[in-house]
Amino acid sequence: MRHVREALPKLARRIAAAAVVLGALAGASARAGEPDSIALGREKYVQCASCHGADGRSTVVPQYPKIGGQSATYVILALKAYRDGRRQGTFAAIMAAVAKQLSDADIEHLAAYVESLGGDK
Repeated sequence: MRHVREALPKLARRIAAAAVVLGALAGASARAGEPDSIALGREKYVQCASCHGADGRSTVVPQYPKIGGQSATYVILALKAYRDGRRQGTFAAIMAAVAKQLSDADIEHLAAYVESLGGDK
């Protein structure tokens, strides 16, 4: 019985380590079958690049905001507000026309991509 009691902590550590490894493998295999949110956002960003630039920091039209590196949370809130007609302003009509075509998932992917662009530091 003493032998079993001494072996239990070692066995518990091995089981815990195996659970961590299996959890990591399960997460990796689940992610491997799904496209990356940033990659999906990059695909949708094509329509944004003409005004905001490929890197989100266009200077072609100085009035267009530089969005590269903007917080994903902010981008999500802004795009949903444009889409739902709650955001008004100089370029609201242009943004609303683009945002109305986007699902919530599209917006989240776009936001992840825009945030990944870095920005002026």
